[in-house]
Amino acid sequence: MIVNLWTTRRFIHRRKGEHLLPYAALVLAGGAARRMGGAPKPLLPVGGVPLLARVLAAVRGADPIVVVGPPDLDPLLPPGVLRTREQPPGGGPVAAVAAGLALCPPTGRVLVAGADLPFLTAGGIADLLAVDAPVVMYADEQGRAQHMLSVWRVEALRAAVPEEPAGASMRGLLRDLAPHLAAWTGTGPPPWYDCDTVPDLRAANDLSETEGPDGRRPA
Repeated sequence: MIVNLWTTRRFIHRRKGEHLLPYAALVLAGGAARRMGGAPKPLLPVGGVPLLARVLAAVRGADPIVVVGPPDLDPLLPPGVLRTREQPPGGGPVAAVAAGLALCPPTGRVLVAGADLPFLTAGGIADLLAVDAPVVMYADEQGRAQHMLSVWRVEALRAAVPEEPAGASMRGLLRDLAPHLAAWTGTGPPPWYDCDTVPDLRAANDLSETEGPDGRRPA
């Protein structure tokens, strides 16, 4: 059964009175997925829901929401979600950030997230937004920064993107910044869990079997 997480999570957030701080969202969905055999990774399902749809449900409170990826993602985009493409296509995550920033407000805060994060939630995003810093990202149990799930001040991110972003690394965006590293205190898989390989995807599907109909895991 395919669950409409976009609609369901929207209802739950309003019912529980969740109010996120204002933010824009950049969802990076243009990777080649070579370790997936070249399959369009954002379209692969976890728990019957495409990875991209799960991420879009989590960022439902953002404005704008910008997906950076190819046109074949358009059928998954709810009304109002914008799509653009990195230049050149396949130019890497920093090129995607540069393309997405062009559609964001000049100030405020922006979430940068990969499209392959099946366990990203509004709560996980809220924890990052609660930290007042130029850039905040989660760190795993080994203290490693999770570059594909971060919240930036828009001005700081614009300043960090190089003039030639194609081929640049996400780690390189921090060349002049020390990020605030946040610890994940929730239960279940962390919000930065990504599906880079077929075994990752298989494990995510196994973990998703304990989710409720709204995509959340029991406490």
